[in-house]
Amino acid sequence: MKNKILFSLFFIGLLFASCKVSYSLRDVSIPANVKTVKIGYIENKARYVNPQLSPNVTTKLMQKVQGQTKLTTTNSDDAHYQITGYISDYSVSTSAISPQAAVSNRLTVGAHIVFLNTLENKTDEFDVSTNIDFDANLSLQEAESKIMDDIVKNITDQIFNHIFSNW
Repeated sequence: MKNKILFSLFFIGLLFASCKVSYSLRDVSIPANVKTVKIGYIENKARYVNPQLSPNVTTKLMQKVQGQTKLTTTNSDDAHYQITGYISDYSVSTSAISPQAAVSNRLTVGAHIVFLNTLENKTDEFDVSTNIDFDANLSLQEAESKIMDDIVKNITDQIFNHIFSNW
């Protein structure tokens, strides 16, 4: 009887070991054979350049990948996943007006991202963007100091979700 149970457990273990298993963490799905990721500097190629945006997006994306996946970050060009891109849009528009003047403005930030899966030799290029309204009485610099954390969080969340959560 013990032999049958041990044999059954051994067989089930073999069955699971031969399957292609991926792990999931907080709605993150990554194939088990993917171990490394290289995150390139997200350059700022927008017409208006906020000097803090690129380093903040790059750093926040690295922190999110390290904190929410089991992937090891590397600078190697043979990393299993490679993420590069650039800030493509950084613009302000009026979002609400009263009969006398603008009431609120909208900061739009967009990024173009290139995701390379070297194990499958697949490339996925996609765009993400976020809009945040701010009081029209504030200058752009004043508004940036208040909303930059939200801009960076929204952009990095969209990049992460597109790559790791199949959004």
